[in-house]
Formats: sequence, C-alpha cells, structure tokens
Amino acid sequence: MYPCTFIRIIVGNLAVRFPASSSSGPSVSDAASVNWYCKIKFKSFTRQTVSVPVPLRTRSESEPRWCSGDVSTVAACFTLSKAQIEWSLEKAKRSVLSVEAYHGWAELGFNSKSKEVKKSGSDPELHVSVRVEPDPRFVFEFDGEPECSPQVFLVKGNDKQAVFTSKFGLRNSGDRNLSRLSSLTAGNEHNLTERKGWSVTIHDLSGSPVAMASMVTPFVPSPGSNHVSRSSPGAWLILRPDGYTMKPWGRLEAWREPGISDFLGYRFERFQDNIATVISSSSSISTKLGGSFAIDGTITTAATVTAASLTLSDGSFDLSSGLSTRSSRTGSECGSDFGFLQPQAQHNFGFVMSTTVEGVEKQSKPKVEVGVKHVTCLEDAAAHVALAAAVDLSMDACRLFTHKIRKELRQPSSVGVV
Repeated sequence: MYPCTFIRIIVGNLAVRFPASSSSGPSVSDAASVNWYCKIKFKSFTRQTVSVPVPLRTRSESEPRWCSGDVSTVAACFTLSKAQIEWSLEKAKRSVLSVEAYHGWAELGFNSKSKEVKKSGSDPELHVSVRVEPDPRFVFEFDGEPECSPQVFLVKGNDKQAVFTSKFGLRNSGDRNLSRLSSLTAGNEHNLTERKGWSVTIHDLSGSPVAMASMVTPFVPSPGSNHVSRSSPGAWLILRPDGYTMKPWGRLEAWREPGISDFLGYRFERFQDNIATVISSSSSISTKLGGSFAIDGTITTAATVTAASLTLSDGSFDLSSGLSTRSSRTGSECGSDFGFLQPQAQHNFGFVMSTTVEGVEKQSKPKVEVGVKHVTCLEDAAAHVALAAAVDLSMDACRLFTHKIRKELRQPSSVGVV
C-alpha cells in the first residue's frame, strides 16, 4: 500500500509576556487581572480562538507566576493534502498564517508572510512557535454506503485500487447473545423500536475476514423520548483477527444530542490486551450537515506546563517543560520543537485516523484517512475501515424513532418498525 502526502502546520507555545514594569499598557496588577486570547487563522480553515497564558515576574521575584490561563504546548493544527500544498505554493499569499492576541486595550500579532510582531508600545511580547512536519496517511474510500456491502479502495491521487470488500449483516431476533443484550437494555419485554444486530465484516481480496464492526448493545429510545440518549447509548465492538479468533480492538458508543441543532454524540476507546488504552476520542457530529470523526491526540493530549516548570530569564523563557529554550525577542520561531514530540511525551499518539460522515438524508461513501505510523499490517488498516463503517451506520442507528430507517437496515422480521 502506498500512502498519500500530507503535512501538518502546528501552532503552539503561546504566551503574552509582560516585564516587571511597563511604560505603556497595563501595570503589573492590571496584567494579573486580564484575560488574553488568540485568533489563529490559516487560509480557508476555520479561525480558531484560544486563551493565552500570561507569565509575569515582578522585580522582587526570582520565579515567574501565571497571571491568567494555562500553557498548552499546542494551540492549533492545520492539515494539508498534496493538492492543497501545491495550490498554496502557487501564490505566496495563500500560505499566510496569522496569530493575533487580543485584549480590550491592545493587539499583538504574528504574520508568517512578514515574520513581524505588532505591538502596542514596546513592552508586551507575543510568543508563538510554528512547526511544519510531514504526516503521510493511507486514504481509503467506500464505493457505496456501508449497508450496501461496497468495495473499499485505496486512493492515491487519481488512482484507486481495490484492497477490501465489505459485507453488511443483520442478525435475526433469535440470536441468543443478542436477545440477552436486548433484555439488559430494554427489559424482558420485546421492544420493536430498537435497532440491533447490525455488523460489517471487512475482507481482504482473498476473502479472508480481516476486521469486523459488530453492534453489541442495541440502539433504543430512552424512556419517554424518541431518541437514543447519552445515558443509554448503543455500542459497537470493533474486532480484528488474533490467530484463529476475532478479538476486541476497540469500542464505539453513540447517541443523539437533541436540541436546536441535533448532533450525533460518540465516544471511542481502543483496547490493548482487553483493556482500554489512552487512544480515545469523544465529540459530536451534526446529524443534518454531517462532519468528521477523528482520533487525533496532537491537541487533546498535549502536555500542560505548570508554573513550576517555567523558567524565565532576561533573554528567553521556556514553554516546553524544559525541553528547549527559544528567544522571546522575535515573538516567533519556525521549526522549533514542541514538548509533545519529545521522548518524554511519547504517550501522545498524534493523528491516528479520521473519516467523513454525511448527514442522515445524504448518500454516504465514507473516506478514511489513517496515519502511516499506526498501520503495520493489513489488519491494522482494516480495523480503522471497520470503525469508519460503524461511525457511519451510527448516524442511522441514532435516527429519531419517529422516522423510518432504510430498508437495508431493517430486520426482515420487524415489518413496520419505524
């Protein structure tokens, strides 16, 4: 299998620094009471707004203290495909990254095109680090909706190569294990308004099963409502071969978040030796517009630096837990190191995978991206593909129970189920 070219632009180590005293702007006491925030914008990506910490040291203090906020080593991350990279390189103005810090009385900013820092006076300083790194990924695409048992292609540019087949299945109501799970979830009374027994098996081109997504907890409406609630979610097990048996690889739970805008809520955990690991994800996707399911630890598990680990001197201050020290005079430094990339923070797994999810009324052909470092064999890739199928099918499983689901998803014996 051949990966596709991707790069990541990572912005981190944000801080607004004030000296012990300032001829313009806030006093020491004022700085301690304000909240700063940054607007980070790159190309057509959604502008990201994050809070910014303010390290401060008075003349009588040898150690700094935090005025506001916490230091997160990573504040924003932008991913570009090969096509986006080439498009950006055609004109320099398309590659401008801007980072601006705001408060009521002042504005500081960094522009990657001019590499200059704007200041209100000469005292406040914006510190920001920018790193560009390769992030190759395998890209897979379903040739149809998962419930229609489509082929799965490996995509590289305009080339597509079939690497998997998929088979959607429905277990009947006589399945002993499923009946036991149904009774635990919905009581002993047979509930016609439940979605259960779905599965997707991924096969290699020889026909051997290499991964599977199996619905192990039915999707049922919470009492007095017509939607699956967070307190009683449906669940899938993602399995992959281990010798001659299939063993759990991960667990996905999903539910519906009702409100002005409905969302599919989800929670995923990876297993290792039947124990949940740190690789996990929890978020939501619009049921109308769709979105993306992603497992990406770059930001969610970025290390938080405490005041005790911050060192401050006349010319530099360290925002990477002692891993590197960089000049504060320029306010920025491209290619600098981040704590989460160091051996001390190897628990961070970075980008793992993502998959597209369409809204409930739209045809869905999931496109799956998997980080190369997380694929050591065909079964690794297949497990992520099976997870993508489960995420997509959860959108239908969590549909309001006043609506009919597609005929491919209905149990043959459940005529009239809505």
